[in-house]
Amino acid sequence: MTTPLSRRLFTLLATAAAGSLLTAPALAADDFPNKPVRILTPFPAGSGPETVTRMVAEKLQKMWGKPVVVENKPGANGFIAIDTFKRGDKQGYDLIQLDNVHLSAYPHLFKKLPYDPQKDFDPLLPLFKTNFFFAVATDSKYKTVADIIKDAKANPGKLNYGSWSVGNPVHLGSELFETVTGTEMEHVIYKETSLLYTGVATGELAFALGTSASSGSLQRAGKLRYIAVAAPKRVPSFPDVPTVGESGGPANFEVIGWTTIAAPRGIPAERAEKIRRDIEKALSEPDIKQRYDTFGYELFPQTREQFNQFIGTESQRFADVVKKANVTLD
Repeated sequence: MTTPLSRRLFTLLATAAAGSLLTAPALAADDFPNKPVRILTPFPAGSGPETVTRMVAEKLQKMWGKPVVVENKPGANGFIAIDTFKRGDKQGYDLIQLDNVHLSAYPHLFKKLPYDPQKDFDPLLPLFKTNFFFAVATDSKYKTVADIIKDAKANPGKLNYGSWSVGNPVHLGSELFETVTGTEMEHVIYKETSLLYTGVATGELAFALGTSASSGSLQRAGKLRYIAVAAPKRVPSFPDVPTVGESGGPANFEVIGWTTIAAPRGIPAERAEKIRRDIEKALSEPDIKQRYDTFGYELFPQTREQFNQFIGTESQRFADVVKKANVTLD
């Protein structure tokens, strides 16, 4: 037999128990991290993107008081790093660095991917973006983008440009350039990035798209010349380099690269937000800005909603380029 007092006591205990269940995920998220965190990267040690990730990891380690280890898994289009990530921790203790190719281009270049961009990753925020320049040899006859377009139209299929593989931003950006200018050019693949830009400097290639990080050493050495930046407006680090539109090419023509830190899809929202917020704080520190200037990188602040919309827009743009160029990696 139960009394009114016992019934009230039972109700209070049940309510308290339910409340503790509802607040458990938040408490767990607030406690994050309580063990080491690993950031996987598909980029080789010493590369610009990987260097940024290591700097961020060092700052997170100081904030969190737990080891934050960067683990390099280069090769196989980034699939080695992605496979390791997919088999790793699903609660946010394994994170991964990805770039725009992994999230926006490969879904259209491969009929069957070893991952699902929508289901496997939760991109938290962009680490940086970088602009691509039209790089030519210092003694090249091309002074403007208009010169390239004119020559390409006069000699269909003969003017060449280069990249280091099929489906990278340099290749797809050049394919986009062909599409919007109504030209047809030859794509030459080099095994290494350094060989690619040396090929431009020696005149083996008419031009190549390159970032300050990838081609800047030859540009600073006076062996390459930037005739335009593929951006809607001039970039502060190269104020004298005109945009493609200012150089006689299509207006607002843009080719950028960017990377992100992604968590596993489905981790508690509070935990994902904590990681995102702490990375954002790390990126705001002055030494990061100084290193970005060295690589020609720019901060790319966006909310998670804006970033997801941006990824969708990038994906559609790559889809259109891949379809028109009839490019595949399968």
